[in-house]
Amino acid sequence: MPLLLLLVFAGVFTVFALLLIARGAGASQRTKETLARLESALASGAKKTDSPDEIVDLRKQELFSALPWLNQWLLRLEVAPRLRTLLYQANLKWTVGGLLLMSLGCFAIPAYLVYLRTGAAILAALLGLLLGTAPIFYVLARRRQRFAHFEQGLPEAIDLMVSALRAGHSLVSSIGLVAKESPVPIGPEFKVCFDEQNYGLDLRTALGNLVRRIPLQDLKIVTTAILIQRSSGGNLAEVLDKASSLIRERFKLRRQVRTHTAQGRLTGWILSFLPVVLGLALYLVNPGTMSLLWHRDLGIKLLYAAGVMTLAGALVIRKIVNMEV
Repeated sequence: MPLLLLLVFAGVFTVFALLLIARGAGASQRTKETLARLESALASGAKKTDSPDEIVDLRKQELFSALPWLNQWLLRLEVAPRLRTLLYQANLKWTVGGLLLMSLGCFAIPAYLVYLRTGAAILAALLGLLLGTAPIFYVLARRRQRFAHFEQGLPEAIDLMVSALRAGHSLVSSIGLVAKESPVPIGPEFKVCFDEQNYGLDLRTALGNLVRRIPLQDLKIVTTAILIQRSSGGNLAEVLDKASSLIRERFKLRRQVRTHTAQGRLTGWILSFLPVVLGLALYLVNPGTMSLLWHRDLGIKLLYAAGVMTLAGALVIRKIVNMEV
């Protein structure tokens, strides 16, 4: 069993090193090819050519990994586009293949080290799975942080649109003004929506794409109000002004809820991490006594039971303190 885990670790390390080498080489090669094609296309000017070899393909290509075989495999998986969307929403320049390989490395290395120390294969696998999800949780945390920044700046962006509409600008011009004047991440997202509309997409489709990229309830309210006003008529500036006031009231209520549930959330974090921290501290003080937990069958069963109960308690507390506003 240790030999098998050693071989798994060596294989994961080799794949991870090859990924890094191929990523750098592949990115450099693609950059050189793209620059060469653009230079040849610009140098040709207005010349026409019927040769298919000189046609520059400017279509958007989906790249999930720098390794060609891994990219082709990920293209056939339904989960790969979802992970790509999560990475875009988190504003991370990673590839899906890189994320999966990082998760595999975070699983294999700690599991192997824990197995060498304790000899408990199931415990090593559980801890490896827990640490293997760390990159995905990091992506979700970055996504949540970016959405929070977008939500905080959305009322000011709506006020800017209202001012532009009342000054006589069109709706598309007001969206372009928000794209220019608003900070990150609102400005870049509205710029994509503005560019899509300018390049020929219908405004309904461009706003739908914006909502798919940023699936926030407040943004859905704004886009729905805009689409309803375009189909039925009315004063769009007044509608957006009321939407901005509604979003601010939801922020105020959400802050009050978080204030009242702060003690419960802190209790949940303390109760979740206290057994782990206390166990590590006791192991540092007296390793012989704590090692009985994974050197005996009864101790291993107690560790499994403690882990399940701790996780269940953390989920129950999280369910209690999380209130949808």
